[in-house]
Amino acid sequence: MNKEIAEFLSFLRHEKNVSPHTLAGYERDLRQVAAYLKEREVRWDKAGNVVLRGFLAELHEKKRKKTTIGRKLAALRSFYDFCVRKKWIAENPARILATPRPEKRVPSFLSEDETAELLDLPRSGRPLDLRDKAILELFYASGIRVSELVGIETGDLHFGERLVRVRGKGKKERIVPFGGKAREALEDYSRARPRLMEGAAGEAAFFLNYRGERLTTRSVQRMVHKCIRRTAVARKISPHSLRHSFASHLLGRGADLRVIQELLGHASLATTQKYTHVDLKQLLAVYKKSHPRS
Repeated sequence: MNKEIAEFLSFLRHEKNVSPHTLAGYERDLRQVAAYLKEREVRWDKAGNVVLRGFLAELHEKKRKKTTIGRKLAALRSFYDFCVRKKWIAENPARILATPRPEKRVPSFLSEDETAELLDLPRSGRPLDLRDKAILELFYASGIRVSELVGIETGDLHFGERLVRVRGKGKKERIVPFGGKAREALEDYSRARPRLMEGAAGEAAFFLNYRGERLTTRSVQRMVHKCIRRTAVARKISPHSLRHSFASHLLGRGADLRVIQELLGHASLATTQKYTHVDLKQLLAVYKKSHPRS
């Protein structure tokens, strides 16, 4: 099965342009299935839906999240679909397996006051602190993903127009605006950036670590967690939480959902709806203002 998995991953990488993160997830899930089948001495091309259902049942017994099980099933379906197209097998045994209904989970996000407290950090003029402040401001100002942020290069930022070019999922590019506060923070960091590049080759990445190299997503996550610990927010907050906050605050102030969809780079409006949160007080205020017989 290893040879077939490798060919499938190559197809995803070169033909479908999936992100490295998605590719790594597919590989991890399929290797797990391969190990399960090998342990039971079942060939991948002879594994019927009963065997594959047993794999999913084992995940349920191990108390894996429904979203995790659903993701692994999606990987299985895609892999076997690819095998059918290659005429290695006649039909897809994973096609009839039921997808587990995911739990409805409200993603974590910050209120406007909590966001203001976070964006007030850090306060020093050191290059790394200026970088961190610029990152936090840009996250909240644009709603971009952490993977998009670390991919920003110096030529992608246009301070005059307050626009940034980012590369999203499937290598899709889009132009995203940002506000005056973010521009100020980005310009402060831009002036300090050469101090991080001392002794390093000309790195195209805009956001650098202390060695003058491109930041990783993990480094950004650690930085956000460090800054959150310095605020009064007691719950778990990630870079993605700032993306949720961006969308929620825009919607709460009357922005159109389809505009938010474009800003977030979502292909589906249904995906955008998961990122937005309007409390009951806001809903009642909009209702009273908008309905002719309220």
